[in-house]
Amino acid sequence: MKGVENGNAWPLQLANGNPVSEFGLMCLNDDSFCLQKAMSLWILDPAGRDATVLREALSGETMDLRAATEIICSRTPSQLQIMKQTYYARFGTYLEHDIGHHTSGDHQKLLLAYVGIPRYEGPEVDPTIVTHDAKDLYKAGEKRLGTDEKTFIRVFTERSWAHLASVSSAYHHMYDRKLDKVIKSETSGNFEFALLTILRCAETPAKYFAKLLRKAMKGLGTDDKTLIRVVVTRTEIDMQYIKAEYFKKYKKPLAEAINSETSGDYRTFLLSLVGHGH
Repeated sequence: MKGVENGNAWPLQLANGNPVSEFGLMCLNDDSFCLQKAMSLWILDPAGRDATVLREALSGETMDLRAATEIICSRTPSQLQIMKQTYYARFGTYLEHDIGHHTSGDHQKLLLAYVGIPRYEGPEVDPTIVTHDAKDLYKAGEKRLGTDEKTFIRVFTERSWAHLASVSSAYHHMYDRKLDKVIKSETSGNFEFALLTILRCAETPAKYFAKLLRKAMKGLGTDDKTLIRVVVTRTEIDMQYIKAEYFKKYKKPLAEAINSETSGDYRTFLLSLVGHGH
């Protein structure tokens, strides 16, 4: 068996298709390692947790561009601003510098724009601009040969979540195709993952994280790195909503799934964060 993640080959692969990283192998051999990683993240404030995950994800030996993209593209503009300040205070370097050093191409352009452009966070949208953006995305993707990535980057990094959710709905109504399907057919790799993360968090963040947790625990073996990252960073943000979405989609309480996939004090700690019920 083999797995490949971010260009690094690993000798093992979980039954759910996720590669087993060195982190995962450590957890397989020692629950106390996972407990230590979870607790060391938990003692920080929310911005500190995000900054720490990002720093590890953008560092040589622990490089994980998917995790870095997930953190950046699932956070609100105000969360990103505080996270950037915390990142510099803790690590003495700008987040933008590390993004520029470890990413490339359209993926890099999107991430840099997403952390750099202030966006409206309220619920109001302008229907005229929504329609215009839906048309622009159609012209940039399905209507032409090849893809105008600049237009996708502009719309996805300059518009609010409420606006993007409305654009997605308008696109489906106007062209009878879901915007996430268009993204999958028009883009690829980490750029595709970033666009999909932004879109899904614009629509229902809790549903996005419920799916991440399900994927981390599905099949034989557990992606402990993802499990810890999501549980610890979302507990004080929207865990109740994530639990509700998880139960709604998978007909099983999140706590029950975690209980069956973990053990010892590591299990006890995660369950204390998640809480029982659904």
